[in-house]
Amino acid sequence: MDNTYLSVIESLIFSSDDSLAPDEIIRAIKSIDGEDVEISRSDVEVLVNQLNEKYESSESSFRILKIANGYIFATLETFAKYVGYLSSERAKRRLSQAALETLSIIAYKQPITKPELESIRGVNSDYILTTLLEKNLITIKGRAESVGRPLLYGTTDEFLKYFGLNNLTDLPKPREIEEIMQDEDFIEQKRKIMMSDLEEKIEESLGGESGGDNSD
Repeated sequence: MDNTYLSVIESLIFSSDDSLAPDEIIRAIKSIDGEDVEISRSDVEVLVNQLNEKYESSESSFRILKIANGYIFATLETFAKYVGYLSSERAKRRLSQAALETLSIIAYKQPITKPELESIRGVNSDYILTTLLEKNLITIKGRAESVGRPLLYGTTDEFLKYFGLNNLTDLPKPREIEEIMQDEDFIEQKRKIMMSDLEEKIEESLGGESGGDNSD
């Protein structure tokens, strides 16, 4: 097809707060211009690729990425540290080490029951599972056929968005994880996160102490 809907698709993805599926784009176009408009998922993909080529040629700081089976605008990794500096929302949503560990096990072993999860972690996971459910990073997939029919847990589309994945096949292989763990940039980022957590705990502790001393 021609480039008639190039800007339309660009505006739809830009205005969406969430990953926008090709079918949603097509539905929006047909609802305005009529059901006889001939546009397919492959057409949408071609036009998105053209948009990205335009952004690349103009050296723009962003691209359209395919995340969770949909499209979303994202800043290039080169500029991530600057955007991250201003982003307080991500800090609010930051997961604890225990939550990341639990989420990793669920992602690779899903669907998995709570007893299976706890046998791997070696600790009770009630609180962590509740937290991950509240954040919509995991969901209940059903019940196992084993004794007591325990609940089965798996990851959600929100999990894919959180970690910038298109689907579960994009998860790094165990060998790749080992390589990442040894990467100097990863080690430095981990150190910064740990220092940030420590500073927050110290501030909370000092705040509690100063708030309780009103003798003067």
